[in-house]
Amino acid sequence: MPSGLGSVTGTRYRRPVRISVIGCGYLGAVHAASMAKLGHEVVAVDVDPAKIERLAAGEAPFFEPGLPEILDEALASGRIRFTTDMAEVAGSTVHFLAVGTPQGPTGAADLTYVDAAVAALTPHLAPGEFVVGKSTVPVGTAARLAAEVEAAVPGATLVWNPEFLREGFAVQDTISPDRFVYGVPEGADGERAVAALDEVYAQALAAGTPRLVVNLPTAELVKISANAFLATKISFINAMAEIAEVAGADVTALADAIGHDDRIGRKFLNAGLGFGGGCLPKDIRAFQARADELGVGESLAFLADVDATNLRRRAHVVDLATELLGGSVAGKRVAVLGLAFKPNSDDVRDSPALDIAARLQELGASVGAYDPEAVETARRLHPELDYAASATQALEGADLVLVLTEWTVFRELDPAEVASLVASPVVVDGRNCLDRDAWTAAGFTYRGMGR
Repeated sequence: MPSGLGSVTGTRYRRPVRISVIGCGYLGAVHAASMAKLGHEVVAVDVDPAKIERLAAGEAPFFEPGLPEILDEALASGRIRFTTDMAEVAGSTVHFLAVGTPQGPTGAADLTYVDAAVAALTPHLAPGEFVVGKSTVPVGTAARLAAEVEAAVPGATLVWNPEFLREGFAVQDTISPDRFVYGVPEGADGERAVAALDEVYAQALAAGTPRLVVNLPTAELVKISANAFLATKISFINAMAEIAEVAGADVTALADAIGHDDRIGRKFLNAGLGFGGGCLPKDIRAFQARADELGVGESLAFLADVDATNLRRRAHVVDLATELLGGSVAGKRVAVLGLAFKPNSDDVRDSPALDIAARLQELGASVGAYDPEAVETARRLHPELDYAASATQALEGADLVLVLTEWTVFRELDPAEVASLVASPVVVDGRNCLDRDAWTAAGFTYRGMGR
């Protein structure tokens, strides 16, 4: 194991660091702006000129609370610049890799962008500098890349520092995370890497954020293991919802009861449509694929059931809508409230809500879809849907209301007002986020998940 193994909760370093961030997608843009917010000098690079132009103008290319403010602050301070020219990273001490690792055709992670980023970066590296991986990669990738970096630039060191961002809280999770994990090599290079990252994260470390120093494979496994566990917990409670519905139980009360056990906990025990987004679905599939490559596929065989349970929830909502509409959705008006995979985001990647809306449209329903932030991202994937400019517009004349993303604006809807807009007072609470008693009192037929 690398020297310095263990948890450390403080640091005395507070010097600004010259940083580059390669990749300006969701992870990279947030990380770059957050590093500038912490006082570091940052150059952020991406191959997409349009994305760089928007960021340089202070325009976030996606919705993330808090990002526009820290981006504006960073640009005004002069501590950040955006470019398509990789040569501008020269002279930085720490180079963060923040490119995507999308799901490939076999389910395995596609490392094309990671490999391309390292190949483009190494001509501009110098001995004593650090390449710091943030992307979620299959275990074993860091060791391979470390050898490539060392061969190209002797004295440069590759380490792995996984991210733990939650969409909607990404700025907070970058500036004040719940832990840091440093995957570093043995010996003096590892010690120097720890010291460099301590300078980068000085503010959070001084505030008491724990850090764990581990070897490269452990660091690679941390993020994907965490996502696999969370996905399993979500699918577990959704499996319980399936049983609760046929047994006459209430899965929400069940989750409350078992959540009091501190070995289990209440978080992520909310039955609903299941998980989506750009991380959990692709990560559990990539994890299974990597386990198969390593010859230990049986160790993660259960993740196939986790994935299947998750996808089954979408079909269940479509079936429930069909049942409530008398056996067919064809020709019926369905109001879909929520398109993003979670609130406080415009991300519709693998979104259960958008998938359900599209399935209903294919079955002949007229779908009036609304989301506070995700209409335009959804429209790019499914232009055939009838997108509304407001919840009110989506609800007008609806034969069925589906609440599929638990935005606060939907949780706080006045059911009596909604009843005055719809053609038929029937609601499916796909996230168990509504006040069931209030909606039934307003005359609605209410159906929740596992309730």
